Amino acid sequence: MMKPLMPKLKTYIAIQKPHKFLIIGTLGLLTTAALIVTSAVVRAADDKAAAEKSGKPALTVTSIQPQSASLSASFGASGNIAAWQEAIVGAEINGLRINDVRANIGDVVKKGQVLATFATETVEAELAQSKANVAEAEAALAEAQANADRAKLLDATGAMSAQQIQQFTTAAKTADARLLAAKALAKVQQVRLTQTRLLAPDDGTISARLATVGAVVQAGQELFRMVRRNRLEWRAEVTASELSNISVGQKARVITPAGETVAGTVRMVAPTVDPMTRNVQVYVDLVPGKTAKAGMFARGEFTLPESSGLTLPQQAVVVRDGFSYVFAIGKDERVKQIKVVTGRRVADRIEIKSGVSADSAVASTGAGFLKDGDLVRVVAAGAAVAPVPASTAAKK
Repeated sequence: MMKPLMPKLKTYIAIQKPHKFLIIGTLGLLTTAALIVTSAVVRAADDKAAAEKSGKPALTVTSIQPQSASLSASFGASGNIAAWQEAIVGAEINGLRINDVRANIGDVVKKGQVLATFATETVEAELAQSKANVAEAEAALAEAQANADRAKLLDATGAMSAQQIQQFTTAAKTADARLLAAKALAKVQQVRLTQTRLLAPDDGTISARLATVGAVVQAGQELFRMVRRNRLEWRAEVTASELSNISVGQKARVITPAGETVAGTVRMVAPTVDPMTRNVQVYVDLVPGKTAKAGMFARGEFTLPESSGLTLPQQAVVVRDGFSYVFAIGKDERVKQIKVVTGRRVADRIEIKSGVSADSAVASTGAGFLKDGDLVRVVAAGAAVAPVPASTAAKK
């Protein structure tokens, strides 16, 4: 029974042998490749160590010294654009009908220009009555004064008692007082007549109109609103920490939502801090123009005064782990990593507040590839090349 199975078993073993040889060959190739890579890494490390021992520079860099320059800076803020002062023009007279409206929203008006007129019939009638009262009072005064004069003439004759003479004199004075009251009332009516013409209190632009022809208004009711002298201001919100950088007369520029720039000057800084936002409001007078409009929300910048400082090219300052460093080149052409404090940025240069002095030699090109203690080869700025490790360049 076992004999027929033997040929089949031999055939199966013969078929499986090529697969076994293939697996063994693949494992051999992978082992050889790993050995080659490990050998290359070890050889590179040995080459670097040998280069350091033999005094070969790791990188080729250019050297530069910090330069003193006049720097300016600015900081941003945001806020609303509003009218410098908004005048409310209302009726001064009570119970009159608007007869004509002569100004509309957007009109530029001059001081004293007529904005609206009221019906004058009632006021004119009252003024005429007041003038008549004045004439009546003048006649009464003339009669009383004549009686008083005659009584004084009879005083020496004894024809009239002192009491009667005093009565005529008092009547004259009373008539004079009534005349003054009548004249005052007539003057009031004359003023009311002038108030039937609503005048602009100052130069400016009409920003709102509530007056309607035919409406009967009450004294004090708002009819127009205007931007006085067309002056606008930017009310910027700045933090309390930035308040020390702002002073009256400082220049600023405001960028409107349309992207246009408007020049301005700081007029006033609010004396208090908002307890809710902890911000301070700064009032900036804007140059008159058609770009800015009251009610806009805009961002802007305050220009700080210029001052001198040491600067380095941006490529010479390396940022690592959130700190700024430069690499000072020693006499032995080895670099030392120095932590610095940076300040303002102008174009491609950075202000260095502390860490290096004006006579320090600092690595510029290639600084980003250095580490503390590296040996470098310093070349002139005009012959600067891309920073490539010396060992790699030699192999190529």
